[in-house]
Amino acid sequence: MPRGPKGRKRPPDVTDDAVHVMRMAANEIEETTLTEDGKNAAAVALGRMGGKARAAGMSAMKRSEIAKKAAKTRWKR
Repeated sequence: MPRGPKGRKRPPDVTDDAVHVMRMAANEIEETTLTEDGKNAAAVALGRMGGKARAAGMSAMKRSEIAKKAAKTRWKR
């Protein structure tokens, strides 16, 4: 959503909403489906497979380095 000069959220534009509804009606874009907690289902699915794909592409040594760095950062606080 666009933000104003002082960082406040601007109200949504009625024209943009009308164009979005028209595109959904004309099947130019698909209506997004939401999960029970209000999140976009496609984004949730991509998030689940992202970490696995990243880990599969790394060597065991690289994964170990990342884990050590994360643990060090957590315990630093």
